[in-house]
Parts: sequence; C-alpha cells; structure tokens
Amino acid sequence: MVAGVEPVAVDHAVEVFTEARPRLFGIAYRMLGSAIDADDLLQEVWLRWQTYDHSKVDNPTAFLATVTTRLAINATQTARVRHETYVGQWLPEPVDTSADPQLGAEREAALEFAVLMLLEKLPATERAAYVLRAAFDYPYAQIAEIVQVSEAAARQLVSRARKHLAAERRTPATVQDQRRLLTAFVAAAKSGDLATLEELLAADVVSYSDGGGVARASKIPVVGRDRVSRYVRAFADRFWAGIDIAWVRVNGQEGALLTVNGERYGLVTVTASDEGIDQVMWLLNPHKLAAV
Repeated sequence: MVAGVEPVAVDHAVEVFTEARPRLFGIAYRMLGSAIDADDLLQEVWLRWQTYDHSKVDNPTAFLATVTTRLAINATQTARVRHETYVGQWLPEPVDTSADPQLGAEREAALEFAVLMLLEKLPATERAAYVLRAAFDYPYAQIAEIVQVSEAAARQLVSRARKHLAAERRTPATVQDQRRLLTAFVAAAKSGDLATLEELLAADVVSYSDGGGVARASKIPVVGRDRVSRYVRAFADRFWAGIDIAWVRVNGQEGALLTVNGERYGLVTVTASDEGIDQVMWLLNPHKLAAV
C-alpha cells in the first residue's frame, strides 16, 4: 500500500488501471514494437497513477492514455538506439492476437510486422499521432492534447504518417491470400522447390532474419526473387529437419510457429500484395517468442 493513501482509494486506482490496461498496452506496444518494453512502460504508468492526486483527474482513461503515450514517445529514442546496435536485423516482438486478449484494440491497425517496421522510421510524435488515430480512432482534438500540438498540427502528423506508409508499402493482400501464400511458401521452403518459390515471390522481395545474436540467422537482408529463392533452397535440408509447424495468429496475420521437440524454435510470416510475397520474416531469437 502507498503511504498516506486510503485503502479504498488504492482499490479504486487498481480498478481504473486494470480496466484501462489493455488499451494502454496496445498504445505502448505499437509505439515500441516490444511486448516486454510495453509491460515495463506500463509499470511506470502505474507508479505515476497510484501516487497521483486523483481528485484532479476528470477522465482517468484519457489521463492514463496521455501518460502512456508521452512516456512511449520518450522511450522510442532509447529503443531506436538499441535497435541500431542490435546484433543482426531487428524485427518486432510478436504478440498473440488470436483472441486479442491484451491489446484491447477496436481494430487491428498498426499491428502488422511490416507496419511496425515502417513506424520505426517515423518521428516519435508522428508515430504516436498515427497510432492513436489509426488503431484507436481518437478524435484529432484529443490527439492534439496528448502529443501537445495544435489540432491542425495533429491532422498533419497523421496525414504525413499515412503518406509515408503508403509510399513504402503496396496495398496488402487479403488475410486469406496472405495465409495461402504463407502456407505455400513454407511448403516450398521445406521441400526446396525453387520453381514454386520463384513463382510465389515478388521481384523485389526482401527476406529478414532476426536471431538477436542468440540463434544463427543472416545478419543482413536478402533482396530479390532470385537471391531469396536460392537462399531459402540452400538451407532447406538443414533448417527444416525435425521441425514441427503450427499455424498461429500473430499481430493480426497468419504465422508459422516452428517447434523442435515441443520447444519454440522460430516464427515465419510474410507480407504480401498483388505482386506476391514482398517480405519474408524469420524470427529466430528465442527471447522474442514467449508470447506466441
């Protein structure tokens, strides 16, 4: 119990925070791309909330969302430095969205791996404005208050973010097509079927592998249909031996969870468009697989 705080007040603070937590986690995760970092940030939000003068708060949920977003804006600077010094390629930490128990989002926007990677490139305030609008449909007036800009500036931030994302991403395939292409890709990768791999991949496909210095993985992206297809075929015999596959729903998209003797080994997912598979993501860092 916090010194000097009545038990009833503490109970109420817990109740309010618990009810708001799914949305707060959804904001923090989209900003940071890491469930671990998001949980750590919410610990700081809780510490601030339980010692704050609640009589000064008219709307607790709005207050908590504001604190979370502002802390996340600051935290992105530290996260970016860590990602720049990360061993090999950094990919977002996946979260299980099969039932969306934690994220509590009204919609699954800004959860896909490809989008989270693009959000990394945006200024922190622009990223925050986009997340609040695209994922939670906050009104621009409230976004402006949270990120401390005018309403007109808030609209510009969201508009710029949408333009940046649109410029670097093709129109995504439907959920059904993404699932179909991933299933076909995994089958072709296991068998080393070069012709099928080339048929599935877009001409400018990029393959990303995240081993985090813990698991063996390519430290640089592999680019282009010919290079990616030959790269995947080259390790087909070694990589897939003894691996079992389970289909999971992560970050609002289909993923192939790889296990060996019941232990998580990796996660494979793809980003796709009308041109085929644009990105292949191999998440092999075991520290990022706990939530799957």
